[in-house]
Amino acid sequence: MNQMNQAILEQIRGGLIVSCQALKSEPLHSSYIMSRMAYAAMLGGAVGIRANTVEDITEIKKTVNLPVIGIIKEDYPDCDVYITPTMKEIDALVECGVSIIATDATDSARRPRPDGRSLDDLFAEMRQRYPDQLFMADCSDYEEGIHAAEIGFDLIGTTMHGYTEYTKGVSLPDIELMGRLARECGKPVVAEGGIWTPEQLKAALDSGVWTAVIGGAITRPLEITRRFVSAIR
Repeated sequence: MNQMNQAILEQIRGGLIVSCQALKSEPLHSSYIMSRMAYAAMLGGAVGIRANTVEDITEIKKTVNLPVIGIIKEDYPDCDVYITPTMKEIDALVECGVSIIATDATDSARRPRPDGRSLDDLFAEMRQRYPDQLFMADCSDYEEGIHAAEIGFDLIGTTMHGYTEYTKGVSLPDIELMGRLARECGKPVVAEGGIWTPEQLKAALDSGVWTAVIGGAITRPLEITRRFVSAIR
């Protein structure tokens, strides 16, 4: 791994990455708003940003100088895989200069990719085409995390845990899964999914993960409001 990538990993180690995303259906959908969210996160002490779409990432990079985990959420017909699903999205993220590219790394047999390629085949092309790019695997269970590490992903995330058919209903955040992957996969683990309180964040980091991502609890006021309202109904 080159020195620049080592520096990126050290910069995010032990800290909080804030996910600044808003889909078209959400009230804060705006590249400008996401850039201000990212700026607020930076001022609050975040060590990195996770962001979706070239437009949002471009605006965010104008505003903050933190490492960006870039994704492109793209829906393809009759396909459950939507986080950076094909080389088209990978190419676009490389072009806009993100520090880390994250892609769905769930089991291709259970969740076929839109072009019918296996994760192994896609990752081989990703790595060959962009040997110096950091790649993060968005996984949903232990086996996927171990497999992603074995085929060469640089970071292993628990992002999809609870979001696949075979992990639905799990209790989040799954600190046990995070810690097990951190101990056994041999790669930096990114704790992501269901972290809503400072205590949960600390527990995740104490489990041995490299860094953690929080989105909804910080940057989705609609969801935050709903949680408070549900508590008083």
